[in-house]
Amino acid sequence: MLSIKDFGGYSMNLSEKKIGIIGLGNMGQAILSALMKSQTVDPTRLFVYNRTPGKTQKMVSRYQVQALDTAEQVVDRSDIVILATKPQDILELIEPLRNSFHSEKVVVSLAAGVKLRTLKKYMPDAQIVRLMPNTPVFVCRGVISFCLSESNILLENLIKKLFSPLGHVVSSEEGEVFSALTVATASGTGFIFEIMEYWQDWIEEYGLSSEEARKIVTETFLGAALLAEKEVDHSFEQLGAKVASKKGVTAAG
Repeated sequence: MLSIKDFGGYSMNLSEKKIGIIGLGNMGQAILSALMKSQTVDPTRLFVYNRTPGKTQKMVSRYQVQALDTAEQVVDRSDIVILATKPQDILELIEPLRNSFHSEKVVVSLAAGVKLRTLKKYMPDAQIVRLMPNTPVFVCRGVISFCLSESNILLENLIKKLFSPLGHVVSSEEGEVFSALTVATASGTGFIFEIMEYWQDWIEEYGLSSEEARKIVTETFLGAALLAEKEVDHSFEQLGAKVASKKGVTAAG
């Protein structure tokens, strides 16, 4: 395990870190926005690069972060580099930057399906993190699961602190657990939206407008989630039992 000295002199104080984000698609922008709104990182210490300049300028105008001309410049200036490019683009991006990822760099990959051992071939000296956020990070209520290339409690705590403004952060080992978390959170969000769609369609069949039906469904799911969050001493089964009286409509359903 690395010591603080071996770890580039890292402390847990994120205000001392320089953060780089390469790729400003939806997820890259969501992460940047959460870091800025929560004041986790000073905008003068956050560097961004995107292949198309329009998204870069949008983020610069909104948050006064620092735009750089190349991905290499972002890597060189940053302590922590977040790779938010598409999975099919990530290896092409990092291949010419091999020598820039030295042992003091932390690299956070959002590329779904690209495993740690693959990333390690291209960045053998860097501390590598695979991170899978789900789409509720856009409202800072996401679930962010991650795994490390090497066991390191300092790095694990740093990642939790960095991404906690986006929601609930969970550490696991790469493999079945990490895959299960991806299905449960990222894919799970899609499953819930599909259930909500069916629910809305069913309500509309009884004559309510699309807008009213959507509002009812949204408030029902949101209210249930907030109640579950508040009643932490009750299991989901117990919460359901409070609604379902014997021989009632809920129990029958």
